[in-house]
Amino acid sequence: MKRLLFGLTALSMAVFAGLTPGQDSGVPLRAGIIGCDTSHAIAFTKAFNQPKDPASSPVRVVAAFPGGSPDIQASSSRVGEYVKKLRDEHQVEVVDSIEALLAKVDVVLLESVDGRPHLEQFKPVVKAGKPTFIDKPVAGSLADAVEMFQLAGEANLPVFSSSALRFSPGIAAARANPKTGDVLGCAAYSPCHLEPHHPDLFWYGVHGVEALFTVMGTGCETVTRAKTATSDVTTGVWKDGRVGTYRGLRSGKEDYGATVFGSKGIAPAGGFGGYEPLVVEIGKFFRTRRPPVSAEETLEIFVFMEAADESVRRGGAPVKTDEVMAKARAEVARRAHGK
Repeated sequence: MKRLLFGLTALSMAVFAGLTPGQDSGVPLRAGIIGCDTSHAIAFTKAFNQPKDPASSPVRVVAAFPGGSPDIQASSSRVGEYVKKLRDEHQVEVVDSIEALLAKVDVVLLESVDGRPHLEQFKPVVKAGKPTFIDKPVAGSLADAVEMFQLAGEANLPVFSSSALRFSPGIAAARANPKTGDVLGCAAYSPCHLEPHHPDLFWYGVHGVEALFTVMGTGCETVTRAKTATSDVTTGVWKDGRVGTYRGLRSGKEDYGATVFGSKGIAPAGGFGGYEPLVVEIGKFFRTRRPPVSAEETLEIFVFMEAADESVRRGGAPVKTDEVMAKARAEVARRAHGK
């Protein structure tokens, strides 16, 4: 068995070396998970290792590094349970370092639920040249997210990040719905529980914000946020004058969805459609090395969320997204120069 796995790995590496983005390698790929403190580690492993259509997903999760953050209860309390399930129910090898994991895999799922360690966890992955899916949030700060995509770009490493909401059928179809016509605006919503170690919307609101950008596209120029203990509404104005809003739900009924305002009609835009559509896209990405979501769009989502926090700090005043991105890039530049 070891000889067989080595042969497949050598083959996949050789094929990858000659690929151009968009080509399908057509060979089995071994995936490794970094971070076992999220239910996604189990859900994605099950979807890859026990797919409904085996021919559509020649990716298998074979190794995992536990990770976990002791100062976030939602992280540290889950690791033991999820590690046991991965090992006992899915025959995934659990290793004690990221370096050990990288020696055993072709592609990486960066799954740590705590975004703060993502940058340091990602650096050895970049050095090893392993195509990577980065789960939400991309990082614990906008500057870290900018640096991660910058490192990937410098290394010509294929990377992408997305919430499952982007590929949920109702959301994915809303951007080009003939019944609503051209998208003139969107009101998206999702649960928005807060975590004190992360910017407010990074922790859970990111899913609804991803849905908003899936429908609206890029181009948001200013962000204004109203925040109370029970209500949270962030409004973005796009460069073409369109307006999109995100409502974060922290009281009453919680759900995922959006309303699309179009040139021909107004219609709801579905909700969470499970992890399978996202996993299918991750599998395609690993095989073709072509990200289905650009780094620019993902970073704009995180600029929007950081600008929302800045608006609160300024008493609800509008904040320019260019200003927020410039500040993050300046921080990355300071780090590079050791200041």
